[in-house]
Amino acid sequence: MAEESAQYPIIDSHIHLYPSSELSTLAWCTPTNPLNSQHSLDEYAAATGSPRSLEGFIFLETDRKHDLESGEKDGSGWEMPLMEVEWLKRIALGTPRKGEGHTEEQKKLCLAIIPWAPVPSGGEVLERYLKEVEKHAEGSFAKIQGFRYLVQDKERGTMLKPGFVDGLKWLGRKGYVFDLGVDQHSGGKWQLEEAVEMIEKAHEGVPEEEKVTFIINHLCKPDLSVYNQTDPSFIAWRTAMFRLSKCSRTFMKLSGCFSEMPDSLKNAPVDEVLLALQPYLVVILATFGASRIMFGSDWPVCTVGVDDAWKKWRQVVQRFCDLASLSLEDQIMIWSGTAIKAYMLTDLL
Repeated sequence: MAEESAQYPIIDSHIHLYPSSELSTLAWCTPTNPLNSQHSLDEYAAATGSPRSLEGFIFLETDRKHDLESGEKDGSGWEMPLMEVEWLKRIALGTPRKGEGHTEEQKKLCLAIIPWAPVPSGGEVLERYLKEVEKHAEGSFAKIQGFRYLVQDKERGTMLKPGFVDGLKWLGRKGYVFDLGVDQHSGGKWQLEEAVEMIEKAHEGVPEEEKVTFIINHLCKPDLSVYNQTDPSFIAWRTAMFRLSKCSRTFMKLSGCFSEMPDSLKNAPVDEVLLALQPYLVVILATFGASRIMFGSDWPVCTVGVDDAWKKWRQVVQRFCDLASLSLEDQIMIWSGTAIKAYMLTDLL
C-alpha cells in the first residue's frame, strides 16, 4: 500500500513527553485523566514503530503549572516550566535519569524544543526569562527554536493585550517562532478572529525580517463532527483559514485531528476518516499550500480513544497526499520540508 511504501523523511512536528516523576507539575493532569502516566521517548518510539524514515520530532511544551504575576516579580512562577526545560535537556543530550524511558542513542531524534514562555508579560520580562531558560537548558539551548503560551483556554482579549503583542514582537526580533494554540471547537469562533487580529498587531510596523513566525497548531481545532460544508461553524472556520493564510510568516500543522472527532469516527477505517476530513484538508491545502503545511502527530494526546493512533494518522495523511495527486516535492514538504523551513532546522540536522 502507498502509505507503507512511502519513505519520505518524516519530521513529527508536534509531540509531548513527560516523566512520571513530574506528573504533579502538569496543569491539566488529574488522577482520572487518561494521559495521567509517564509518556516517554521509549513509548513514542514504540508507537511509531520506529520507521527508518522518521528523522525525529519537535517537542512542544505540556502546559506546566505557572504563575505570571510571581514570575514577573521574582521568577518563582516559572519553576515548573523551567523544570520541563531541564527534562528536555536530558533527552536532547542523552543523559536520562533512571526510569525516565529514554537512552543516549535517542538524543538524535530531538530536533527542536518549544518550551513555555510568559509571552503576556512582554519583552522585558521575556528577556529575563530567556536567561533562566539558557541556564536550565545548558548544552541543549541551541535546540530551542521558539516558544508557546497556550491561549485556547484563556479569556477573550488575552491575545490582543499590549503585553502579549509586545512579547510576540520580542520573539520576532530574537528570531524565535511562536506556536499558536487556539480552539474553535471548545472555545468558539472568536478565538480564530482574535488570532488574525493578534498576528496583524504583532506584525504591524515591524520590518519583514523581524516579524515573528506563527506556527498554528491542529488546524485550530475545528469540530470534526460537522460534515456539512454549509454549516455555520464550518464556514466560520474556512473563512478564518483564508484570513490566517494571508498573514505573512504563518504555517499550519496537519495534526491534532483525532481529539476533535466523535468516537465513532476515531475508530473508523482510514478511508472513512479521510472522507470525513476531506473538506477540511482541501481547505488547508488550498489556503496554505504544501510549502506551509507540516505533518504532526500530537502524540500522546492523539492516542486517547484511538488504537495505533500514530500509524493511523500517518496513513490518513499519506492517503490525502495520494488523493490530492501531490508532487514528490510537495509531499516531502508536508512530511519534513516545511518543518525544517518554519523551525529553521537546517543547521541542526
